Amino acid sequence: MSEWWTYRLRDFLMFSARTYDRLFERYNRDVWPLHVVMLVAGVAILLLLARHGRAASAILAACWLWVAWAFHWKRYATIHSAATWFAAAFVVEALLLIWTGVIRDQLRGRQRFGIVLFGFALLVQPLISLMVGRPWIRLEIFGIAPDPTAVATLGVCLFARRRALMIIPLLWCAISGATLWTLHAPDALLLPIAGAVAVIVALKKP
Repeated sequence: MSEWWTYRLRDFLMFSARTYDRLFERYNRDVWPLHVVMLVAGVAILLLLARHGRAASAILAACWLWVAWAFHWKRYATIHSAATWFAAAFVVEALLLIWTGVIRDQLRGRQRFGIVLFGFALLVQPLISLMVGRPWIRLEIFGIAPDPTAVATLGVCLFARRRALMIIPLLWCAISGATLWTLHAPDALLLPIAGAVAVIVALKKP
């Protein structure tokens, strides 16, 4: 048996870049026009965060639950054996958002960079995908795909200075970044960079 240090990331990947792209293409076709609803939901979160934290938290938690079920459980699990664990982690994050933001009403704050990061995930991430050559049918949209949902949640956590809620989104940024790097995606470093910037901002004193 080969020694463990001889393995590379690609040895643990169970699918090709083409399979991964096709997964998103079929997913987007299946759930359209939910994309429009989720973009509206993202704008609503931005508008509600400062004064109506409970409502914003409820919408964000619903997005995590949707991604857990519709993407990880129903679709990603067909090509990745760890996707059921990803789904469980996303459900945990949704429950944390409900506990912290809806029940305790503690997702409020004034960290402006959090709003910037949320807006980046909502509007800029899809544009970057287009710029690197990904067709619109394969774009990853907030509330539907895990990557922009995780980055947007980091923005909410920074806004409210809730570092504990950043753990799962940060882990996903690392996992997804490693997956995209292995698949040679041109935007593979986007999520790790977003996560690193979020950590740096979070560690700064208020």
